[in-house]
Amino acid sequence: MLLAIDIGNTNVVLGVYEDKKLVESWRMATDNKRSADEYGTIIDMMMRHDGIDPEMIDDIIVSTVVPSLLFTIEHMCLKFFGKNPIVVETGIKTGLKIKYDDPRQVGSDRIVNSVAAHQRYGGNLIVVDFGTATTFCCVSSDGSFLGGAIAPGIKTSAAALFEHTAKLPNVDLELPGKFICKNTSESIQAGLIYGHMGFTEHMIRGMKAEMAEELECDPAEIKVIATGGMATMVESGVTCIDVIDRRLTLDGLQMLYERNKGLNKKRVLQD
Repeated sequence: MLLAIDIGNTNVVLGVYEDKKLVESWRMATDNKRSADEYGTIIDMMMRHDGIDPEMIDDIIVSTVVPSLLFTIEHMCLKFFGKNPIVVETGIKTGLKIKYDDPRQVGSDRIVNSVAAHQRYGGNLIVVDFGTATTFCCVSSDGSFLGGAIAPGIKTSAAALFEHTAKLPNVDLELPGKFICKNTSESIQAGLIYGHMGFTEHMIRGMKAEMAEELECDPAEIKVIATGGMATMVESGVTCIDVIDRRLTLDGLQMLYERNKGLNKKRVLQD
């Protein structure tokens, strides 16, 4: 069995795969203060609760956008599973051609999502992850990572608004059902959510135009794949999203594992 661990800014998402099939998955809050022992104990308990014996884990792959947690998770993998995990970092085989000014600056989450989308859907793609940050990744049919954009996610924008304003309340992120609102809570909801929908439509439209020019293709042929916790809410108010794939990141880790079986994290492999 393979244990895939995706460490995000808000949540750590874990999945266990057997014969390339997801058996079970879990989500826990990202906490820099937790020790390797705490993470290991919690993961062990979650696995046993769902009938999975931790001793059946044959290998582990890890992706993180929180560098300060990597050592903790690697130590946990060694202590609780006896495994040195494969880490999604510079040198790992991805199958992508990274056309970024500095490929090392591309977040591992964006790489994982792009690998999964390219392998699963093919063609020219825009991959949008609605998480702590909203990220856009443009991938061509030949596997070139063309670049993209990064913006604050809806929850991040809401937290910043609450933190930096004296009188505005912290609100639940729910659709208010109207653009012209008559109370402060719904006004904030409308601005945050409908504003993000409009932002998404505008970004996708601009990216499709630039990709079509660069790749000499029809913009209508560029498929938009969305993932992340807020994807369904945003998708309900836009027409630019073709597919919502909630397992994109975990499945991308499983796909990367297949490309890098037996990779010791200290060895650097060429694409």
